[in-house]
Amino acid sequence: MTAMTAAAIEDFLDEVFPHRQGTIEGVDTRRATMSLAIEDEHLRPGACVSGPCMLGLADVCFYVAILAEIGPEAMAVTTDLNCHFLRRARGDRDLIANAQIIKLGRRLAVGKVELFSAGEEEPVAIVTVTYALPDQEDDD
Repeated sequence: MTAMTAAAIEDFLDEVFPHRQGTIEGVDTRRATMSLAIEDEHLRPGACVSGPCMLGLADVCFYVAILAEIGPEAMAVTTDLNCHFLRRARGDRDLIANAQIIKLGRRLAVGKVELFSAGEEEPVAIVTVTYALPDQEDDD
């Protein structure tokens, strides 16, 4: 069971991170899925999705997976993000992100995000992500 639902995470992000892009499609234990409807502003020459757009969706999707596990925490922040671009992300299809938390510790969360052009079976990019988690207050 997750600490937050997709709807609760959307509400929380509307408050603390309103300029994010993408729509939460679902959350599950240590996982999140998001989509981004691709528009002209997301494209680079050659009608493919730009790298910054892809990285932005991957980062937010991993944050959503973390929020689903630990609850509302505005100060969980990216400390490392590494991307392997595998093929062109099609500019005529939505971009889909599937995040998975591999390790959730007291101070760090580590995971991966696979990015897909909607309807395609092979990922267009694989992103590894590390987030720093704020210290938790002890219940004394």
